[in-house]
Amino acid sequence: MEWSTQWRDTPHTSAESAMAHGATVLARLHQAGWNRYGWPEHAGGLGGNELHRAVYYEELGHAMLPVPAQHWTLETLGPALIKFAPALASAYLPGYLRGAEWWGQCFSEPEAGSDLAALRTRGTDDGRGGLIVNGQKIWTSQGPTATRLLALVRTGTTESRHRGLTMVLVDADTPGVTVRPIALASGRRELAEVFFDHVRVPNTRIVGEIDGGWAVAMHLMQYERGMYGYAVLTSALTELGRLRTHISAYGASPAQRERFARTYVAVLAAQARTADTVHKLADASVVGPGSSIDKLLFSKAEKAVHELIFEIKHDFIVTGAPSGTPEERNHARADWWYSRAATIMGGTAEVQRGIIADHILQLPREKR
Repeated sequence: MEWSTQWRDTPHTSAESAMAHGATVLARLHQAGWNRYGWPEHAGGLGGNELHRAVYYEELGHAMLPVPAQHWTLETLGPALIKFAPALASAYLPGYLRGAEWWGQCFSEPEAGSDLAALRTRGTDDGRGGLIVNGQKIWTSQGPTATRLLALVRTGTTESRHRGLTMVLVDADTPGVTVRPIALASGRRELAEVFFDHVRVPNTRIVGEIDGGWAVAMHLMQYERGMYGYAVLTSALTELGRLRTHISAYGASPAQRERFARTYVAVLAAQARTADTVHKLADASVVGPGSSIDKLLFSKAEKAVHELIFEIKHDFIVTGAPSGTPEERNHARADWWYSRAATIMGGTAEVQRGIIADHILQLPREKR
């Protein structure tokens, strides 16, 4: 297998094999130092800020290399540990950067998806400064293969809402933790539900302060919608580049070519918006509710890219015509299925519109 094929075009038949391949790519990038730029030295990096990481994602795109899936969670969870738990960042982020481990984000629950203030997984004082955690999380991305889990739990009363939440870092193999993979429509086990049954979390694994988890979550969300969004859009541009090559070889209708152009512009517009957020993060500015605009734009653009790919490469994805292996078709279908959740995960499009209406446009609230 040629080098370019090995790193750029390797299809995967399962989420587990995709994560293993991503870990190998991370190890190679780490060895060369490329993915260490933009992370502090005490956390295994080479210094710099968010701008360095943004350029790194751009260069992966220019090389037509897929962004390892581990980066999606690293971009959201890593900055939270660096700010609120530097000792944990120093202990565990170096291993993450070299592909030796990755984590899952345990926020959503069966009755608390986009409304994090309604979550019920409870952490009670163990009498030694730590917590005993009980409850259930769901839709945990990369959960089936994650080494650690960053979980938001309730330490206050139900009525305390966002004021009674605490963030904790839990090893996935801790006694009492049960991870059950969720098979998606594609058949891939990319998500998981996680159960906590009297799981002891020492005080050294508390991220930030007891009852201060909301501040950690809000800091994290800025990166989920800024840095994560920028990385997703660089991947979207890579996919459009591949699609352009397919169109050159096999053709497309005038309507499809026009749709390609409109989708390309939508991706560039969303990237310009997230680039502004990346600059704010690099300047240590608070992004605030404006990050909801980023989330709305990049999730819609990501979904539009995969819808376009499915339309133009329909015969390839369904039957393999005019060329393609079963593994390549399986990989393309899995990407399309996963993109269906782009406007749902991390806060639904409807919730983002509500935040924009309330906090940015200051529109009058709807009468119930």
